[in-house]
Amino acid sequence: MSATRLWIKHPLATFTANNQDASGGLVIHDGVITELLAVGQSPAAPVDEVFNARVHVVLPGLVNTHHHFYQTLTRAWAPMVNQPLFPWLKTLYPVWARLTPDALALASRVALAELLLSGCTTAADHHYLFPDGLEDAIDIQVEAVRALGMRALLTRGSMSLGEADGGLPPQHTVQQAEAILLDSERLIGLYHERADGAQIQIGLAPCSPFSVTPDIMRASAALAERHDVRLHTHLAETLDEEEFCQQRFGMRTVDYLQSVGWLGPRTWLAHGIHFDDCEVARLGAAGVGICHCPCSNMRLASGICRTLELEEAGAVIGLGVDGSASNDGSNMILEARQALLLQRLRYGAEQITPERVLSWATRGSAHVLGRKDIGELAVGKQADLALFKQDELQFSGSHDPVAALLLCGAHRADRVMVGGQWRVVDGQIEGLDVAGLIADHRQAAKRLVQ
Repeated sequence: MSATRLWIKHPLATFTANNQDASGGLVIHDGVITELLAVGQSPAAPVDEVFNARVHVVLPGLVNTHHHFYQTLTRAWAPMVNQPLFPWLKTLYPVWARLTPDALALASRVALAELLLSGCTTAADHHYLFPDGLEDAIDIQVEAVRALGMRALLTRGSMSLGEADGGLPPQHTVQQAEAILLDSERLIGLYHERADGAQIQIGLAPCSPFSVTPDIMRASAALAERHDVRLHTHLAETLDEEEFCQQRFGMRTVDYLQSVGWLGPRTWLAHGIHFDDCEVARLGAAGVGICHCPCSNMRLASGICRTLELEEAGAVIGLGVDGSASNDGSNMILEARQALLLQRLRYGAEQITPERVLSWATRGSAHVLGRKDIGELAVGKQADLALFKQDELQFSGSHDPVAALLLCGAHRADRVMVGGQWRVVDGQIEGLDVAGLIADHRQAAKRLVQ
């Protein structure tokens, strides 16, 4: 972190996610925001550097609450382009089972670089594939996050219910409970950071009702309680999943969640589409987090999350890009645009404003991940920033700079800061050979599907 005092001065516009006035900019010291300034105000003490942001819209760094980094290797693969979730998964499981450490490292770097270029500073990944030779998958991801200088909540996923026992995954992709829990505990002890400004955190994430046993769900909840880490899973993504829960467990998804000890504020769920009114109320009362993944939900024709009812009931709403085999990109500002458009179909234009959706992508997503030190521009928060220019053709004629980010389709940040350090400058990631990364990643993708 830089010890200098930096003034991000006179931005074109700011979105703070908390209605504070930062129209005159903000001051950063030791990686933390120390002042918000109104127009006409100057810093309270001398600064060492000034960055003139007069052509930039300044946001808190975007926070992605659900991803599968490894899936960047299977984007737009012809055999699954037109399939819904269950057959899509059945087609892809055997391919993903061939994942190697080198391929995962490349896939993770690509996903993180895409996110960073889109203004994302913190990402949650859900990795649940540990074939022979890939036992250290999360360790590989830790290295990738550190190399890009981002923050991440890396969840130790799991699959323990294979086809032979009535689950969806092939038998050779599942693990025994003991191996899952031992590795989960190892990762928490080795990597989980708890203080403000944490770069790496660990969560526990049994994959889904159709790929893990209730026993591993209960054991994961107990382990998370013991170590005070978060819990994550897919839930209520499709009607097929609802039917699976009814047939196998004799209950709907939220009843299942409660039966395994997951209905509480430690939990956040990916998708959360097919809840009835009573379930929405129960999730809200429990303070469960919901990650809305609009692009993936549209791509797989899964449905539309009931964001406003969930939020009004007390649930916390964030956004996620989901895996790059069902999006098929890792772009958080475009995900926010898609959330705006999709949610307007459900609730209308008056309620789904650009500011509301940007709040989901920043402060809401931070709260979903259990973090209070990121996701907004405020004194004492981490200096994680995304700065967007509006000098491209699609912005010509726009008037409201904040609304224009989503309505006109911003897709790439000009500058991105994490903890007071510039990680993207002039639209380029500092120190990253993007052309070389693309070349290596493309070769790995070809090998995987051969």
